[in-house]
Amino acid sequence: MKQSLKTDLSAFSTGAYRSGPKWKLAVWYLFNYFVFNSAFPWPYALKLALLRGFGAKVGRGLVIKTKVRIKNPWLLSIGENCWIGESVWIDNLVQVTLGNNVCLSQEAMLLTGNHDYSKVDFPYRLGSIILEDGVWIGARATVCPGVVCGSHSVLTVASVAAKNMDPWKICAGNPAVQIRERKMNL
Repeated sequence: MKQSLKTDLSAFSTGAYRSGPKWKLAVWYLFNYFVFNSAFPWPYALKLALLRGFGAKVGRGLVIKTKVRIKNPWLLSIGENCWIGESVWIDNLVQVTLGNNVCLSQEAMLLTGNHDYSKVDFPYRLGSIILEDGVWIGARATVCPGVVCGSHSVLTVASVAAKNMDPWKICAGNPAVQIRERKMNL
């Protein structure tokens, strides 16, 4: 069946997304590029101060490795003792919240936006992401818009969380499904 409507990217609109003042974006992009997305191991204290200076809420004990990309720090909340690994991408067009003791492994992606393919103008579809206490997002795993990862859940390597993850569950695959309970030993 042939449809008469077609995608028209010239009509694209960001919809509800508002990035902030242009000057703030320009200054942030410089710091993001030269400090956060750099291969140089800048001190964690400097990165923490910059995030807070740009409006992120960040607890104590943040470990943030090299080549990290953060879209809008003013839409980011990070609890205490969190780890953000090499080449993590936090594409936060809306709020992203990390609880305490959250680990984002190498090249993990938190994506708060995608596009509404059912509309001609291909507008953004946005959804906040919440990673509750003790969550571990494995290397090259992706968390999609609007997903809540319950307390101490695990998303395994290269998996895609397209829906909420229950607490204390290990999820794997694309799309990720629960494969077992997370059990911890002393």
